[in-house]
Amino acid sequence: MKQIEKNIERIKVIDNIKKSIENNQFNNKVEFGDHIVSEEERQNVVMKFDTLREKKSNKIKRNAALNLANEFTKVYNKNTKIIGMENLDKIDSGAIITVNHFNPADSTVIRYMTNKLNRTSKLDIVIEEENIFMTGEFGRLMNYCNTIPLSKSDIYMKHKFFPAIEKFLNDKHWILIFPEEEMWFNYKKPRPLKIGAYHIAAKYNVPIIPTFIAMHERENEYDKDGFNKVDFTLYVMEPLYPDMAKTIKEQKEELKVKDYELKSKAYEEAYGKKLDYKFENWDIAGYDIT
Repeated sequence: MKQIEKNIERIKVIDNIKKSIENNQFNNKVEFGDHIVSEEERQNVVMKFDTLREKKSNKIKRNAALNLANEFTKVYNKNTKIIGMENLDKIDSGAIITVNHFNPADSTVIRYMTNKLNRTSKLDIVIEEENIFMTGEFGRLMNYCNTIPLSKSDIYMKHKFFPAIEKFLNDKHWILIFPEEEMWFNYKKPRPLKIGAYHIAAKYNVPIIPTFIAMHERENEYDKDGFNKVDFTLYVMEPLYPDMAKTIKEQKEELKVKDYELKSKAYEEAYGKKLDYKFENWDIAGYDIT
């Protein structure tokens, strides 16, 4: 397949990634054009989101969205490999899955894993509130595919978000959270993690399932933006459990540190390189593979 000129908007995003690294800001928003949620939208849309999935009128939409997600998963993961599936064998409870965030469809790699365990309806995904305003097929997925939006509203978090988290963990669901927070397009390296996922694990005494997705370029195969297409290898590490002898603050900090260490080790195993944060074009999968 002939390579086309690289999309200028993607180049600008990569420039934002480079600047963020130079400023030691690894959780920055680098994408352009994300929806900015107004207070009116927060009250009229986000606050009314069916987080507990109690509305019968949404059941058909959720089933359709799950079917669509499974079709996407098959397409995006036809060459995906998983290393460490055996580490999931002994988990018989709710859990928090953490993974690096580099693509709008990277959750399909996790879905590919959970589908292999027949957990199709027991994977939930925490998303940013602006994502429920997306349109088209991604919009349907963001609204109905077992998602739980985060919000800047404290009232929403107290009365909608955490009750949903508690309910689904009690029902032995696995909840996917992106602790790097913002998506960095095709960025190969694990980034420093935010505390939220680990707070939830400690609060509800459930394990963290640490995972890391490595990307491997296909030579002479390009996407619509002029970047090499990639295949995925998912590394699944041994679960991390909160140490109940410690305070919540100590538990969540320990979980975060250990998870970052495991993701860093998986990166080094996947790419045969020592992890550092000096930027080079190679850091962006498909950008420059020479």
